[in-house]
Amino acid sequence: MFRFTTALASCFLAITLMVSSAFARDLENTLYLDLKDGRVVIELLPEVAPRHVERIKTLTREGFYDGIVFHRVIDGFMAQTGDPTGTGMGGSDYPDVRREFSSEPFYRGTIGAARSQHPDSANSQFFICLDDSNFLDGKYTVWGRVVEGMEFVDNIKRGEPPVDPDTIVKMQVAADVTE
Repeated sequence: MFRFTTALASCFLAITLMVSSAFARDLENTLYLDLKDGRVVIELLPEVAPRHVERIKTLTREGFYDGIVFHRVIDGFMAQTGDPTGTGMGGSDYPDVRREFSSEPFYRGTIGAARSQHPDSANSQFFICLDDSNFLDGKYTVWGRVVEGMEFVDNIKRGEPPVDPDTIVKMQVAADVTE
C-alpha cells in the first residue's frame, strides 16, 4: 500500500508541475496596462495577429502609450485609446498595419485594432470590449485579451470624448519589467 500511495503522489506532483508550467505566463507576450485604479494584464495573441502584436510591443517599448487618453468610451461596447492627438484621428509615425482578421470572437475583454473604414488602416489605436461585441467578428483584428483587471477597465470614464478623460498611466511588456 505504501508504494502505491508514494507512486500515486509522485504522479500527482508531476502532473501538477506540468499543468502549472503550461499555464505560466509568456512574459514576452503579456502587457501590463496601468490605469488610475489598478493594473490590467493583457495576453497578446501573436499566433492570431503577429503583425499587430509586434506593432503594439514596439510602441509600448517606446513609451508611446504612456499618458494617452481614452478618447472614445461607449457604455456596453468598448473603450478606445492609442491616439496621441486624443481626437480619434491620429496614430504613430509607423505605416499602417494590414488586416489580420480571424475567427477569434470579440467577447468582453477582447482587444482589437481600431481602424478607419479601410480594413488595412490599423496603426496604434486599439479598443477593449466592455461587453460581447460579436458583430465585430471577422471585421476587425483581434490581437489580445484581458486576463486580469477587467474591473479597472470597467471604471474608465465614458464619453465620446469623455470630459476629463482617463489615461493610460503606463503600458509595459511584462518581460521588460524589473520590479
